[in-house]
Amino acid sequence: MSLQGKVAWVTGGGSGIGLAGAVELARAGARVVVSGRDADKLQTAIAQAEARGAPLGAISAAPLDVADAAAVNRVAADIQQTLGRVDILVNSAGLNFPTRYWGETDAATFEKVVSINLNGATYCTLAVLHGMQARREGTVINVASFAGWHFEYLTGPAYTASKAAMMALTHSFNIEEGMHGLRATALCPGEVATPILKKRPVQPTEAEKARMLQEDDLGRTIRFIAEMPAHVCINELVISPVWNRTYIGSRAAAPA
Repeated sequence: MSLQGKVAWVTGGGSGIGLAGAVELARAGARVVVSGRDADKLQTAIAQAEARGAPLGAISAAPLDVADAAAVNRVAADIQQTLGRVDILVNSAGLNFPTRYWGETDAATFEKVVSINLNGATYCTLAVLHGMQARREGTVINVASFAGWHFEYLTGPAYTASKAAMMALTHSFNIEEGMHGLRATALCPGEVATPILKKRPVQPTEAEKARMLQEDDLGRTIRFIAEMPAHVCINELVISPVWNRTYIGSRAAAPA
């Protein structure tokens, strides 16, 4: 399916997987809006995207905290009023914290992770749903995680639970909305060399990051999903580095 003239909204678009996805969608011809909490970071991201091959002016910014449902509705309404619609939603906003394990985390930390990773994706999807239903076409790409597909130690309970819930969110969307011509994909990447690694209790070395998936790998994957013919739904797409530390033994990669 050609993305020429399509409108894409990418949350978490200021860096990492979100920014890489925005670049590829823009290169494919879509008009892209990137959202994130830091307005200055978004402007820097747009410049980086254009340096990486996104057409000049194809990407614009809409600062947003996806955990704020009212703000999500305002931004979504503005995008749809300005650009006419949202054809592709990429829910890539996500976070984790160094103090992530049962013995050191707390309720406030758990709530912050879930509010962004899960609730934010829900709010954004709800905000564009009715427009997609009216057009009987729309693609939602939920950036879940390998950790939501294959439970592991390294990510901690809040992140693991939120990403597993994103997968359930995706499947429930397809169960209900497939009959309206809509589709959703749970994109489940293994370790990716993105800025979120700075939140690890023990940060990977540069040599370890070089063996992980790279941002551009996920950018191309997001474009691949979006360009599939409208009658095709990729319910889950699991992608990992060949050197997969989940299989090697995530406990060995975590602090003692």
